[in-house]
Amino acid sequence: MPIKPIQSLGEAAVAPYRNLKDKELDRAGSRFIAEGENVVRRLLASTTPIESVLVSNRKISAIAPLCPPALPVYSAADDLIESIIGFEFHSGVLACGIRPPNPDLSSLIPRPPLPALFTICQEIINAENLGSLIRISAAFGAGAVILGERCCDPWFRQSVRVSMGAIFSLPIYRSENLVADLRILRASEIMMIASVLDESAEPLDSIAPVARFGVVFGSEAQGLDPATIAHCDRRVTIPMKLGTDSLNVAVAAGIFLHELTR
Repeated sequence: MPIKPIQSLGEAAVAPYRNLKDKELDRAGSRFIAEGENVVRRLLASTTPIESVLVSNRKISAIAPLCPPALPVYSAADDLIESIIGFEFHSGVLACGIRPPNPDLSSLIPRPPLPALFTICQEIINAENLGSLIRISAAFGAGAVILGERCCDPWFRQSVRVSMGAIFSLPIYRSENLVADLRILRASEIMMIASVLDESAEPLDSIAPVARFGVVFGSEAQGLDPATIAHCDRRVTIPMKLGTDSLNVAVAAGIFLHELTR
């Protein structure tokens, strides 16, 4: 496989990596950047399309053999890579991928009585939280993550990195009308569980696991709005002690999914 050395920041080959913000990458052709050796290895092992790989000279022998023959592989000195991405980058492995198209929701819903599990996010605006939530959802066997209209982009660099590559195998569906999609899921015999901070809600440890369900999580600051809760079948809360009033949304997701998939 030919490996092209990069000598200058001005070379066209490194344009997708060079000081481009996530939104600019999207506008420039639905690209995303994967960073870190483990994440890039998982990208290479997935079916997600890849445009190129950029590695430091010290990582060529580890990464190049994993790359398909037709995939462009660029190499550069560590200091040049640090200059390209704007901060010290110890792993020395990056890739530029192409975002998959938004799937059709109906294609993600197993027919009854097959089991179904969805993680549903009304408004997660922190990319690292969303990456963690994607990774947790994959770990507990979710069939897909459904994102509401106000969620941040799951293909932001921080989200891809924190997902540890789970985003390459777990379907991500971005809704244009979350309330309407909740109706579709309920019509498909999927129980919608609203995660809420409310002492009057059902405690999580009292809920018997069900075969077909989705858990809906709200924003980091405000939780779920009343309109979304109204389109759920049950309101469920995590009982907490010592005056704790909330948990990080990804932590809460892990607790919910562990308890409901026992």
